[in-house]
Amino acid sequence: MKNNQRLLFLVEVSMLASLAFLLDLVSGVVGRFWPQGGSISLAMIPIFILSFRWGLKGGLLAGFLLGLLQVVLGTAFIAHPVQAFIDYFFAFTVVGLSGILFKQVQHALVNRKKGTVIAYVVLGTFIGSALRYLAHVIAGVYFFAEYTPEGTPIWTYSIVYNGSYMLPTFIVSAIVTALILITAPRLVTRNKTT
Repeated sequence: MKNNQRLLFLVEVSMLASLAFLLDLVSGVVGRFWPQGGSISLAMIPIFILSFRWGLKGGLLAGFLLGLLQVVLGTAFIAHPVQAFIDYFFAFTVVGLSGILFKQVQHALVNRKKGTVIAYVVLGTFIGSALRYLAHVIAGVYFFAEYTPEGTPIWTYSIVYNGSYMLPTFIVSAIVTALILITAPRLVTRNKTT
């Protein structure tokens, strides 16, 4: 049984990390208005779903795989190797920290407490989004300072620039993830015998 569960975990993480990459590609084509990278993206939604289904291990691994796919397949905006690590590997991996609320989401879903599910999903997506945002702000300060308009503090520019796409991304991710979990809780809750 344990091997079956491990296989299920690996298959789900692989599939949803791939879906996250595809959603990022679509978002990049449709919603990329920022000159130094960034877009309003749906890519974090599969990571949040895995976080609420498998906990930290699912979310962190899926986020790492998404960053890896972006770098390996050439969709990443890379100015420096350290920036690539921060903006892709680290930033998307920490999205999976939303999995710290795994037990609370699972419990609320099993007990059919929709309001509680929504509250924990919003909090989880906020945690993951805020940590990703922080990573992008730091990378922006250290690797994209030359794009800062004259007279504007570098930190201010990075905070505003990255916030301009991360805030809407957080809002959309929270709404869509909550809707998915409320309307199809079986996607996230797991049968203990599998």
